[in-house]
Amino acid sequence: MPHSCSRDQNVNEFTILSYHEIADESQTLDSTYAVTPSHFKEQIEWLRDNGYHFIDIDDILAYRKTSKPLPKKAVLISFDDGYQSIYKNAFPIIKEYKIPVVIALVGKWLESKDKVDFSGHIITRNKFLAQKEIKEMLSSGLVEIASHSYLSHEGIQGNPQGNMQPAITTRQWLSDKQAYEDEKSYQQRVHNDLLQNNVFLEKYTGQKPRVIVWPYGRYNSKVSKIAEQLGMPMGLTLDDGSNTRITPLSGLRRILVEQKMTLKDLELEMWVRNANFTDDDRVTKAAHIDLDYIYDSNAEQLERNLSALLERIEKLGVNTVYLQAFADQDANGAADSVYFPNRHLPMTSDLFNRVAWQIATRTQVKRIYAWMPMLAWQLPKNNAAAKDTVVTLQVDPTHLNMGYPRLSPFSDKAQKVIKEIYEDLAKSTYIDGIIFHDDVTLSDFEDDSTFAHEQYKKWGLSESVTQIRKNSKEFQKWTQLKTNYLDSFAMQLAQIARNEQPGLKTARNLYAQVALNNNAQEWYAQSLAESIKNYDYTAIMAMPYMEQATNHTEFYDAIVKRVKEEECGVERTVIELQTVNWRKDNEAISSKELSDTINHLYDLGVHHIAYYPDNLFTNNPDANKIKEDFIKKSLRMHTLRQSDSITNKEK
Repeated sequence: MPHSCSRDQNVNEFTILSYHEIADESQTLDSTYAVTPSHFKEQIEWLRDNGYHFIDIDDILAYRKTSKPLPKKAVLISFDDGYQSIYKNAFPIIKEYKIPVVIALVGKWLESKDKVDFSGHIITRNKFLAQKEIKEMLSSGLVEIASHSYLSHEGIQGNPQGNMQPAITTRQWLSDKQAYEDEKSYQQRVHNDLLQNNVFLEKYTGQKPRVIVWPYGRYNSKVSKIAEQLGMPMGLTLDDGSNTRITPLSGLRRILVEQKMTLKDLELEMWVRNANFTDDDRVTKAAHIDLDYIYDSNAEQLERNLSALLERIEKLGVNTVYLQAFADQDANGAADSVYFPNRHLPMTSDLFNRVAWQIATRTQVKRIYAWMPMLAWQLPKNNAAAKDTVVTLQVDPTHLNMGYPRLSPFSDKAQKVIKEIYEDLAKSTYIDGIIFHDDVTLSDFEDDSTFAHEQYKKWGLSESVTQIRKNSKEFQKWTQLKTNYLDSFAMQLAQIARNEQPGLKTARNLYAQVALNNNAQEWYAQSLAESIKNYDYTAIMAMPYMEQATNHTEFYDAIVKRVKEEECGVERTVIELQTVNWRKDNEAISSKELSDTINHLYDLGVHHIAYYPDNLFTNNPDANKIKEDFIKKSLRMHTLRQSDSITNKEK
């Protein structure tokens, strides 16, 4: 992938490595994240011999405050959890090579006398650093302590189904009250925990932490603000990507060093960060999943459906899931309920968080996007914004109409409701992104509401759609302004969600005609060029049966050709295929046809493919065949990535 296609065009300024235990496998508490002493020394030597320079917290703070230059290929070493093996096995190497490091400590574990509750396992206190060992390391001048929370390195109940989720970012489900922890209580709980750890660590070690290492890497804007108020402006996460000049000090990214990481793996990881790549540069292999298929009013049947879904996702081999978060119970095209707790709509079931969490923790999926309408909401009649809807002029029945009832994006009341729905989604679940439904659109006969009229006047246009349509210059300007307005509102919604999910990505469904017909922007207020610029991914609904294309191969070829005309078009576009023919009684597309299409698209140079819908009960599409086709692309991209790495080294 060309470097120029990175969303963040700035260079990587420094890389942070996250270690846990430094011990042989037979002596570890969790071998997954344990690095043997010999491998740790080998990695340190490799970094030194390959021109990397070790830095400390003061270096980063000085750079951010005064622009004092950092050395090239700067690296910060951090250790999470405060295992005793850090002193026994890592500290001698730290002293030998004079490496500054940060060690994150959990107060409750250190304060315990004999036993520690470690993620539900009771272990002896001596598995963690002793007070005298911490003070000895601090006296070397090479070690700085960081807070890892007092008692929040644990899971708390995050939904009625009992999933245990990171305490720092979860609004706890209170079983006794059958309700979620309110926002004030949540923030007070986190504040008290971080304050307690600071007080304890200062007394226990003599040093007050100025860095928070977020347990499990999870954080949000609210807890970051709390940490900063408590004297910890720097936060270390496990977010993917480079640390550039625009990476917040409160959300610095780290590479998680695992037991299986070889020197070759480390080399690739360091190159990826220096090249400003992220996990999102991998090919997208996405299943677009209806939560309606999983939901059942019978709790036992629902759990059976969920188990079947998890098994199917593993068989599919997908790395991305677009997961429905809403329901359209009367099938009129507008969402009238959702699958998460919120302030404005009925909740079909508090299910989205449960399913998303199970997919994230039980399958190979790396990215889960909440599939959400932007405008197509059917609010309860007593909602103040319920009648603030898009007004469509009566037109020739052969003319394109959107079909979805939608709230007007020009209504302040409607915007407020929609923003609060998105905020409630982000607070209640763990997602990696949002994919906006295909309702982010206004036709060339929309919107003629009074709210829209006011906006048109602000734009310097005639007041009504009828008047605008009579003036070709106004019409063209109006089309572009509507396109920009819809995309801007989508970005506002994404930022609201990003306050809770800082690494959140955006995707949107786009009609195929937008890529195929030069006049389509007038019909939809959608633009392929603008979409690629604004969203992380644009998922073109390349569905020839739906579009009634006469030649399917030419249909796909034309879309891909148009995508390639845009800078970073291939890198930021997902081709979304249909697996049923809705125009022919939902007849399933044959596995052979779907496979041939996927391989043809790969041959054309397409990186990212999704499909919709996925039906686990009929095995449509065939899971084994989909996995086989997706693996071929992964192997191709892996070979390309290795080739890029070699070329980069040679340069």
